[in-house]
Amino acid sequence: MASVTLRIVPKTGAALRPFHSTFIDISFVFYSGVLNPGLNAILGPTGSGKSSLLDILAARKDRRGLCGEVLIDGVPQPSNFKCISGYVVQDDIIMGTLTVRENLLFSAALRLPNSIRFKEKEEKVDQIIAQLGLTKVSDSKVGTELIRGVSGGERKRTNIGMELITDPLVLFLDEPTTGLDSSTAKSVLTLLKRLSRCGRTIIFSIHQPQYFIFKLFDSLTLLVNGRMVYHGPSKTALQYFSFIGYECETFNNPADFFLDVITGDSSPVVTNDKGNRQRAVGLNNESSESLTTNYMGVEQEKTFAEKLAEAYVKSSQYQETVGMLKKIKRNGGVREMKEIQMQSITYTTSFFHQLFWVSNRIFKNFIRNPHSSIAEVFLNSLLGLFLGAIYFGVKLDSSGIQNRVGSFHFLASYECFSSVSAVALFIQDRKIFIHEYISGYYRISAYFLATIIGDLLPIRTLPAVVFSCITYWMVGYQRILTNFFFFLLILLLTSYSATSLAMAVGAGLDTMTTAGVIINGIFVFAMTFSGLLVNLPSISNWLNWLQYFSIPRYCFAALQANEFRNLYFCNDKQRNDTTLSQFHQRIENLGFRSGLIKQAELKQALN
Repeated sequence: MASVTLRIVPKTGAALRPFHSTFIDISFVFYSGVLNPGLNAILGPTGSGKSSLLDILAARKDRRGLCGEVLIDGVPQPSNFKCISGYVVQDDIIMGTLTVRENLLFSAALRLPNSIRFKEKEEKVDQIIAQLGLTKVSDSKVGTELIRGVSGGERKRTNIGMELITDPLVLFLDEPTTGLDSSTAKSVLTLLKRLSRCGRTIIFSIHQPQYFIFKLFDSLTLLVNGRMVYHGPSKTALQYFSFIGYECETFNNPADFFLDVITGDSSPVVTNDKGNRQRAVGLNNESSESLTTNYMGVEQEKTFAEKLAEAYVKSSQYQETVGMLKKIKRNGGVREMKEIQMQSITYTTSFFHQLFWVSNRIFKNFIRNPHSSIAEVFLNSLLGLFLGAIYFGVKLDSSGIQNRVGSFHFLASYECFSSVSAVALFIQDRKIFIHEYISGYYRISAYFLATIIGDLLPIRTLPAVVFSCITYWMVGYQRILTNFFFFLLILLLTSYSATSLAMAVGAGLDTMTTAGVIINGIFVFAMTFSGLLVNLPSISNWLNWLQYFSIPRYCFAALQANEFRNLYFCNDKQRNDTTLSQFHQRIENLGFRSGLIKQAELKQALN
């Protein structure tokens, strides 16, 4: 059993402004509470700070500017608390091409130590599948936009199961009923209620639960504008609000009633000596003559949320909570309020173990989602045939030189622009990566290397090989096997380089649209310095250095060197010498002043 004790306040004279938090410009925020084993709900309107409080408790939020303490069973949080606790995010982030069992086994393989045998991990997965009622769909794919999978409730339970692999005593859930119908939401909360009876402390945020869900709560915390206006047993919440002048109507849902009160949509009422109900003036918006001082030292009128928070601080429920906190502090020794630090990430498996399992998942995703790879191969085959038909059987004359140079420029351009799709690698799975990395599934290096291997080998290598085999022999380049393999190597290296650049752009951005615009702009800029559209030595010195960052430039020059070396265009020795000298000059114009083909070698080839 584990209880979570929290007491969090902003630093003196500073507003609470955590990174990406919903707490903005709040000058006074105070949290004190005890969350015991059971269902602990955090309720409030949108923007009240539910998710931010949940992230702070789970050690998944930047805590700069906060001071206080979060205790687990009366002792400070372990340094790797976010790795040993469970956290289910609001949006279901799970690999849809994998089955329910494979997703759970992935979590077990990376989050359970290597000292546990793999067979025991499989047994653990089977146990959780049975516990969550997922036996019938255990071998079904979770589902994606293109693949039909399990239902929403089964998907949510699969997410919960991935966090239960480590048997966490504290489980956090952010809006577990979002996107679910009433029946499915009830089944999910009933499951959580059953799990809480095993001694787990389950803490979750929820927006507007129905009555049959509200009855499952053991503890209720109400937030508005980042302030706690109630914390205690859910059964006594109606009694508390009745005490401060708010009566819930007979057939009204208590959860809806609480939201109406804390948002100011409900008016307080009291009963006079004659038994008649009349409007109360203790907390309504009309009686607001009291002032408060914000963090800048400016006096301003108290808001309705501040009045509700002050009323709660003066209540007996809050005094009981303070008494519990004092007792816990006495048992654990005297502690000073300290700035809450970000916690570390620990791993239970080795780098190569993580690399194997992440690579395995990426290849499974590739095999079961073949439309992208098939499209790549089909498009490369079609363009290869198209290019081969245009330049089919190039001749050994002046037109042959022009056609060869034109085809090389097309190849360099195509290999760059075909790599634009790589910007989606880190953007599409960003949410999955962030969640799994913070939870201690794998290291960044293991994920990065596995992603590169999973993309370069099947998606970049195979289409380039197919494209080269079609294009090289149809166009009629030198029919020498070594030249063909060098041609293939040039295209592969160009594709890898352009893909790496696209991945770097995608890793630093959040949206596909922005990343696509930037990477296409970079490649268009690079094509200007490829050596065909402009004479590079004629460019001004203050711009000339940009040519060395052009990927197509190196590809264009290497393809020409590979093709024109030892290639005879006619029988006349003088005309050959003139033609090859012109090619040598073209290579120098590309900026390779040392010369890929020395003049002496050219003359020797003519003899």
